[in-house]
Amino acid sequence: MAESPMALDKSLTLRRRFPDPDDGVLSGSGISGGTNMASTTQAPSVASPRLSLVVMGVSGSGKTTVGERLAADLKIDFIDGDALHSPEARAKMASGRPLDDEDRWPWLDRIGRALADLAAHPRGLIVACSALKRAYRDRLRASAGPDLRFLFLKGDEAMMYARVGARKGHYMPASLVDSQFATLEDPSGEPGVLTLSADVDLDKVTADTTSGLAAL
Repeated sequence: MAESPMALDKSLTLRRRFPDPDDGVLSGSGISGGTNMASTTQAPSVASPRLSLVVMGVSGSGKTTVGERLAADLKIDFIDGDALHSPEARAKMASGRPLDDEDRWPWLDRIGRALADLAAHPRGLIVACSALKRAYRDRLRASAGPDLRFLFLKGDEAMMYARVGARKGHYMPASLVDSQFATLEDPSGEPGVLTLSADVDLDKVTADTTSGLAAL
């Protein structure tokens, strides 16, 4: 039986918003690509819009782990926002001093430019970035464009202390978890924001994310 025009339209809309993971990806230099199989690499269809997504939350929320899993499943590029911090900012955090807004603005601008870079990331880009304040998220929206979406990984302080304390060789000390929660402005209710638990099942996170973003 032929599908109704309404059903076909809904199917096409979902496929355009979240392209088929089997379509392949063009990977940018110095970032994680969604696939390491060169034989499947191809340019995206012109009709397939990019997915620009910031995985956000306090330190220890699992931004990098979740972002890498989403990028691998959806076969698009991933950047850990920590890699875009200046050496001075890294040194400041390593010494136990929290960043201030003057440290963060140029960092957010670098992330925003990456998210908007169609040539480097034609299928889209997922970035792990704390984006703790509304002003930071608005800064990213201004540079990345109106299609930017946020995935907020929400958890309590006890969970974050345990995770950050268990890290080896990371510049962010557990002592800064308090300052992260003090800075955090919960994005729930903002446009284009999906909230999931920070202990989300990695085997379900891609399905939960794509379905949640489609419903926004």
